[in-house]
Amino acid sequence: MKAEKRKVLSNQQVSERYWHMIVDASDHQITAKPGQFFNVLCGESYYPLLRRPFSIYRINKDSNTLEFLYLVKGIGTKQLATIQAGDTVDIFGPLGNGFTLREEDGTILMLARGVGIATLAALAQEAAQQGVRSVAILSARTANDLLAADALQGFGAEVYKVTDEDGSSDVEQVRLLIERIMQEHSIHAAYTCGSKRLSMLLQEIAAGQDIFAEIALEENMGCALGVCFACVCDIQDENGATRSVRVCKEGPVFALEQVVLS
Repeated sequence: MKAEKRKVLSNQQVSERYWHMIVDASDHQITAKPGQFFNVLCGESYYPLLRRPFSIYRINKDSNTLEFLYLVKGIGTKQLATIQAGDTVDIFGPLGNGFTLREEDGTILMLARGVGIATLAALAQEAAQQGVRSVAILSARTANDLLAADALQGFGAEVYKVTDEDGSSDVEQVRLLIERIMQEHSIHAAYTCGSKRLSMLLQEIAAGQDIFAEIALEENMGCALGVCFACVCDIQDENGATRSVRVCKEGPVFALEQVVLS
């Protein structure tokens, strides 16, 4: 784990709001796992000063590349979008704790919203490599924002798309969809990222069905090393006591049942 300048193979706008970056890692042993993140310096001038955390979209050990799918929103990501193929980008990582993919008979369920879809794409990729079946419910404002759907389908995932524009992303409709999926598949694990309301829904369902479940939290991070305590969240331990943890250090992936979402 160290800061390194990596060659950018491509950095392209793939929708109105999202960009896709591929970084060369050919002289580096890829140890990153789904759910982990890299802290990226968005400008050579060190403005903005703080790096930006980006979850890993794809981990390609065959071609020795890492991929990031990011939402262009603030100063940092706007500067990142100006980087061109052939330029270098300063990345630090991999950081944090990733997902736990258990090799068991059955199917995993992934529930993601917005840019959280990118976080679960790497998990779908690993599941396919390990022969684990997966079903994904992807939620977004519009169909145009469901960028990772094709990637997940390419990994063999059965994908359901719900959006605000067609009214299918309502929590109760998603609940019915999850219940139908659980009737059709033997779901043994579930994973979520990107939406508090959908995470609360999955937390409730997973507890009721006694299903192993994890969540990747997305918080604003300062140092991404656990020093500044800018990304603190609350979890409940086995005894029901609430304590604060750092998303960048103890997370970003946590047991869904432990995270205080209300």
